[in-house]
Amino acid sequence: MAGQLNVEVVAVDSKVWSGAAKAVYARTTEGELGVLPGHQPLLGELRIDSTVRVQPAEGGELAWKIEGGFLSVTTEGVTILAETAEAVAPASA
Repeated sequence: MAGQLNVEVVAVDSKVWSGAAKAVYARTTEGELGVLPGHQPLLGELRIDSTVRVQPAEGGELAWKIEGGFLSVTTEGVTILAETAEAVAPASA
């Protein structure tokens, strides 16, 4: 899918969300990270008590408060592996 990311958000106890997205934003222990289609592969540790935001290909932005975990970017897509993931309203821009 050119111009889109395959994204999965997974908590320890359940699959939270999966689908096509335009962008993913997360805070790692190294700082804020934005992932767009074509991003280089990476593995990052998610910061405890932070928010992961996804801009789906269709529809409004989604956001989850997470309590640590990992973000993996590969040529196949983006996977968020979180200890916990609680849906929250996205912050206004």
